[in-house]
Amino acid sequence: MYPIKLKPILKQHIWGGARLLDIKRGQGLRVDKSKTYGESWDISGVDGSISVIANGFLKGNNLQEAIEVYMGDLVGESVFEHFGLTFPLLLKTLNCEGRLSVQVHPGDELAAERHDSCGKTEMWYVVSAEPDAVLYIGFKDQNISREEYIDAVATGRVAELLQPVQVKQGDAFLIKSGTVHSMSGSIVLMEIQQPVDLTYRIFDWNRVDTDGKPRQLHTAQAIDAIDFSVSAENSRCAYEPKQNDFAPIVKCDYFSVGIVKVDGVVERDYNTLDSFVIYTCVSGSAEVITDGCTETLKQGEAILIPAENTSVILKGKADIIEYYLE
Repeated sequence: MYPIKLKPILKQHIWGGARLLDIKRGQGLRVDKSKTYGESWDISGVDGSISVIANGFLKGNNLQEAIEVYMGDLVGESVFEHFGLTFPLLLKTLNCEGRLSVQVHPGDELAAERHDSCGKTEMWYVVSAEPDAVLYIGFKDQNISREEYIDAVATGRVAELLQPVQVKQGDAFLIKSGTVHSMSGSIVLMEIQQPVDLTYRIFDWNRVDTDGKPRQLHTAQAIDAIDFSVSAENSRCAYEPKQNDFAPIVKCDYFSVGIVKVDGVVERDYNTLDSFVIYTCVSGSAEVITDGCTETLKQGEAILIPAENTSVILKGKADIIEYYLE
């Protein structure tokens, strides 16, 4: 098999901006420039938004069709045994130019009970951030009670409870299910998450949609999903980038993530890894070479390395985020 590129799927959001179109320029997208796009689903196996392959002999097939044919050779034997035809991660690029709603995602147990679904844990990696960019992660008061939270919801004071975090390029946070979160200002980030589109919206900054109506809130559903002990600091991922080497950023039950800073040639060995690997290029560009096949990975692009390709050479000058399962 060969390094697989997939066609991004753009999602319109009230809080989105124009920069996502610049980031994804040249990736074969048809867009309406009058709309604001907040998300690009770069690799997705979620029903209704399954990625389509954009290169090679599999071009035109969707990701699920490719898994059905190649099974463990594509995703890894243990991955296929556990997830079947469902691709186990959802990779996004987000561009916020307004305010993301204050929200929380349920964990596996609650999501299974209510939605017959997995939960949603995600990680954010900040690609770029203007001076006004702020993430909101958890609560200022680590001792806030359920009753105090409910009172704040009833009186429209939820935003006052949130912990704001000024961010810069390269910052990373693990947003576990149960974490109340939001963002505002001008920011671009990569998001890796469990393969589900499941969100409880708690507060939407008193705004209305294009029809002049408030967006739906899920305040009652959200209460049982919230982990009140989460803070911004215990969500931050501390890591040390290395030149021409892999540096781990986070490892959790659902994914492992690291960064490779390429300046010349780097060889990645996956002989002991029973999983696909995803690369996203956050700056620069590089050639991705495996088993005699070469693809160019440019800033803003993602590429999927099949599990059977156990050795990859990266050649160029680029910062590349690497995702896989363990």
